[in-house]
Amino acid sequence: MPAFAWRPVAAVAAVISTVLLLVSPLYGYHRDELYFRWLAEDPAWGYVDQPPLTPLLARAAIAVFGDSPTAIRIPALLSAVALVALAALLTRELGGGRRAQTLAAVGLGLGTFTLIAGHSLLTLSADMPLWAAAILFILKALLRGEGRWWLAAGAVLGAATYNKHLIALLVVGLAAGVLAVGPRRVLRDPYLWAGAALAVLVAAPNLVYQIVNDWPQLKMAAALSENKGGEYRVLFLPMQVLLFGPVVAFVGWHGWLRLWRDERVRCLAVAYPVAAALTLLSGGRFDYTAGLIIMLFCAGCVSVADRSWAPGALVANGVLGASFALPLIPVQVLASTPVPYINEVARESVGWPEFAARVGDSVRALPPQEQARAVLLTGSYGEAGMLRKTAGLPPVYSGHNQLHLYGPPPETATVAVAVKLPRRLLDSVFQTCAVSGKVDNGVGVENEFQGLDIITCRGLKQSWRTAWPRFQHYS
Repeated sequence: MPAFAWRPVAAVAAVISTVLLLVSPLYGYHRDELYFRWLAEDPAWGYVDQPPLTPLLARAAIAVFGDSPTAIRIPALLSAVALVALAALLTRELGGGRRAQTLAAVGLGLGTFTLIAGHSLLTLSADMPLWAAAILFILKALLRGEGRWWLAAGAVLGAATYNKHLIALLVVGLAAGVLAVGPRRVLRDPYLWAGAALAVLVAAPNLVYQIVNDWPQLKMAAALSENKGGEYRVLFLPMQVLLFGPVVAFVGWHGWLRLWRDERVRCLAVAYPVAAALTLLSGGRFDYTAGLIIMLFCAGCVSVADRSWAPGALVANGVLGASFALPLIPVQVLASTPVPYINEVARESVGWPEFAARVGDSVRALPPQEQARAVLLTGSYGEAGMLRKTAGLPPVYSGHNQLHLYGPPPETATVAVAVKLPRRLLDSVFQTCAVSGKVDNGVGVENEFQGLDIITCRGLKQSWRTAWPRFQHYS
């Protein structure tokens, strides 16, 4: 077994963490971060659209470092650093020496999605190192023939369900691979089944939450597939190349071949196409297979470690990725670049103060007696989260995902300032509705709230208890 190349790996981790820390205050909160801030105020075993880990990380970061974009992004930064170390360990387990481990650390550390998920706190942030850790222990069990590593893999698989349930794709892909191409001897290993039982035991509270709450995540998955499944299927193949950059994808192809040629781990080569096929069939997001791409790339680094082009190509890949992944372009000129069209996180991280100011203008235009009876209504958790954190505004309600459970508004709320809600819905609930403003994010970026009408409504036609179910939606 090669030695762990801790010095170059530590150097890569130090550079990446320094860059991420320096750029963390730039632009503003991403809409998901604004949502996590709200969920963090209400810790739970689960939410209708996600398990509890990422909101809990947001809560811990705010408690320790304060309430700011930089603070909430510390867990994302630490996740990126952990991924760099795990990439090197994965490469080492596959027989890669110092050079291969360094290539893996550089390639993944500077990968587009690593930088995006290391800059903003997303569910993807913790998901990638959790997948990498699970795959590392699976490799140890398969390559060393030491069944006890199945216990470690099971513990990580169970823990990963507290962030996303997508880790099931790895389990299904691995099972399909073992059954199709072996090594089937592992099915006789009691440690494998003990690890599986441990995974179920650790994940049990998640399962109980889903059963008690009528399987909300299945409803959420169905809504996502219906709303954007076609778009995700079209984007799946090109985004597999762009997830971490074209050079990483090319090296990953070498990694797939390397795994396929090794009978001990051929099942993991099968796991990727199985997970990809399931994602395509279900209309899931292209990043659902990111954890397996990490594995393929690490295997590929062993194969290309002696190629003279590899270091320069991976650095160039990283520089290109950073230009799209990180907030390096001044916000004033961002709209004139292709970045907002490619990087949704950048697009949805600008213009929030201007959005809140425009909504605040509509609130302040109300007579004082109406302001006392007013609430804010939004159709999306990002807008709701921003308005909630803005001082001096009325209470905020939204029917989006988990936030629907925090309603309805009080029956005394007979005036509403609404944004990003269908006009026909508002007209069915209120006696009068009129446009009172328009959102301008101030930088011209075409994000989700740019150009939206702000609508002021008065006089309830029915009680909030009756009307509120119609505001619920998953997306």
